[in-house]
Amino acid sequence: MKKIEAIIRTSKFEEVYEALTEIGVPFMSTYDVKGFGLEHGTSQVYRGATYNVGFIPRTKIELVVTEGHMDDVVSTILKVASTGKVGDGKIFIMDVQEVIRIRTGEIGELAL
Repeated sequence: MKKIEAIIRTSKFEEVYEALTEIGVPFMSTYDVKGFGLEHGTSQVYRGATYNVGFIPRTKIELVVTEGHMDDVVSTILKVASTGKVGDGKIFIMDVQEVIRIRTGEIGELAL
């Protein structure tokens, strides 16, 4: 099993959510996050002084999938979230050692 974390533009979240639902992703967690990368936060001038606005808002999606479904999920996120501009985001893929459903005690892929 693999855990996929994707940090994407907030404006692309609805499209990504719909596309992942269409390919059969049964659940995901989302978070509003702030950060910076190559894009960096913007500066604004107010009454002659320059202020750094700081971090850029993004949406983080987390999901756990079987290894067989991972490529579909990653390619869907890449296709839908990409604008071709700096700041499109990143995808992180990690191994998941075990999953346990709390309600039933099911383990592994059955718990997904």
